[in-house]
Amino acid sequence: MKVSSIDTHMGNISIDQEVVAQYAGSVATECFGVVGMASMSVRDGLVRLLRKDSMTRGIQVILKNNKLTMNFHIIVAYGVSILAVSDNLISNVKYKVEEFTGIEVEKINIFVEGVRVID
Repeated sequence: MKVSSIDTHMGNISIDQEVVAQYAGSVATECFGVVGMASMSVRDGLVRLLRKDSMTRGIQVILKNNKLTMNFHIIVAYGVSILAVSDNLISNVKYKVEEFTGIEVEKINIFVEGVRVID
């Protein structure tokens, strides 16, 4: 699904939703306190940590009125402040995705699906 189309003097640039989700996911997993993206099984209601190659299933990207809204389902590290992790994730992802795509990020929703102890 196409997220955005930008017309330039040399042609048209289309950015796919999967590309934005993959980039945002890589930025989010670099943030302190984020263990990874989460996926919830509908069948048994269990939350599981997604591998790097499938992290985009824990992120939803919505384009409305040329502004992005992103929903992150994350697992955080045990013992860290969820508020601090969320603030860090929001500021990093907003800045880097806007620089990467040229599209304004209107809202970032964070759903903490679990806590994991890191060795």
